[in-house]
Amino acid sequence: MSDKPLVVVTDFIPEPLDIERAVLGDAADVIALEATAESELREIAGRANAIMMYHSLSITATTLELMHACRLIVRCGVGIDNVDHAHARRLGITVANVPDYGTEEVADSAMAFTLSLTRGTHVLNSRLRRSSGAWSYSQVVPLQRLRGRVFAIIGLGRIGTATALRARAHGFDVVFYDPYQPQGMDKALGIRRAETLAELVEQAYVLSLHCPLTEETQHILDEPLLRKMPPGGYLVNTARGGLVCPDVVLKLIACGHLAGAGLDVLPQEPPAATEPLLQAWRDPAHPAHDRLLINPHAAFYSEQGLLDMRVKGSQNCLRVLRGESAVNVVN
Repeated sequence: MSDKPLVVVTDFIPEPLDIERAVLGDAADVIALEATAESELREIAGRANAIMMYHSLSITATTLELMHACRLIVRCGVGIDNVDHAHARRLGITVANVPDYGTEEVADSAMAFTLSLTRGTHVLNSRLRRSSGAWSYSQVVPLQRLRGRVFAIIGLGRIGTATALRARAHGFDVVFYDPYQPQGMDKALGIRRAETLAELVEQAYVLSLHCPLTEETQHILDEPLLRKMPPGGYLVNTARGGLVCPDVVLKLIACGHLAGAGLDVLPQEPPAATEPLLQAWRDPAHPAHDRLLINPHAAFYSEQGLLDMRVKGSQNCLRVLRGESAVNVVN
């Protein structure tokens, strides 16, 4: 067995790990665990000096207690809800993320959902493909001009800001809610600030989620709050599935309060086949069939973004193995 430090890529990225090995060079051995369950990581946890993890599994306190040699866990992405970063800090393990790898991609995906829903292109394509209804724009009457409509953003971080700029370019009246952003962000970006979440939701034509999943934001959009949206609006979630309950989304589409929704993320990924949201989405007789867009947590993806994740995660491991401080530390 080599005496080099060991970097473990836990999930999502299989061999060949040419990119990671090119960055780390002779500083470490690198293996792809390709784990789908946390138990698989526990078998090697005691040997790992650094971990690169994605979103296919979680690391809880139980596994962290086994990581006696680990100095760094890099969440190769933005969200850190799948690693117990507070307990890691108590054990002296640094947790970092890669916050800037897919900013453009996720913002573009949010706008792709938005335009497909608000311009009726998804509804028309879905219905015409199965020969349902007339070959006419009348199937999506009444659509509204987008200019001046409120595009509401929850969370004005990197991705939220990038989405705001794109929405503004399309003529939307962009409004955001983010109590952690300093005063003046609205002036700098030429958008408006809502002082409360209810104030934001009450004026939203499109409501787009761009906040992390935390105890504070779990189910941040419940049914009473979403019912404050003007009827006929749209929900877009490219952030985390746990921010809104799928059953609530389904209920509000079924009753017509929401005209549609675009979901890149779900609370369970992949979802169970028996999930009511999926069953409705697959049922041509249900309104969600035409008015719901679902993607498999893919908004982050481009070849360039994926390369950024791998290179920047590897570079952070190299820093720490050389005795330098990690960057983008989140705990």
